[in-house]
Amino acid sequence: MRLLRLGEKVISRRKIDQFIEEFFSLRTQGMTQTEAASRLGVDRTLVCRLENLGEIRKGSRLAVVGFPVLNKKELQDSLEREGVEFVFLMTEEERWDFIRQKSGVDLFDAIMELIAKAHSFDQVLVIGSGQRIKIFEAVLDKEVVGYEIGESPIQEDKYVEVTDILEIVRAIKE
Repeated sequence: MRLLRLGEKVISRRKIDQFIEEFFSLRTQGMTQTEAASRLGVDRTLVCRLENLGEIRKGSRLAVVGFPVLNKKELQDSLEREGVEFVFLMTEEERWDFIRQKSGVDLFDAIMELIAKAHSFDQVLVIGSGQRIKIFEAVLDKEVVGYEIGESPIQEDKYVEVTDILEIVRAIKE
């Protein structure tokens, strides 16, 4: 059980996580915010704020960036069929080749071009380690949708569930 001490209080992360799971379960079953709040014994403004905290702005222009992806071809083909406009996926070997093939300034320019390209999209889905996802959020200065495939540093290709990614893409684009 994860306990956090905040001044004089001891907070149970498990209780908070359970509350959030139950809240979203009620909302996805069709309950209104008021009904869910009443069932959970909290103020409706709390459930409204929870939803606002997790809201992903929908947008028609979506980019997907990910590495190191074992099933790159399968995922790339599926994303292109789904209408994703910009897909940049690499295996671990391709990631190292990308770095080795460029010198300092050329590497910097290539990375800056990719950042600018990704920034031009309404939403960016990043497939990678939690650390890489945080870096993308900071560099793009916008919220990104993250799909974590391992802890940093990831040094081998990871299989990515195509159905999971397509579910996320469809949710963003709807």
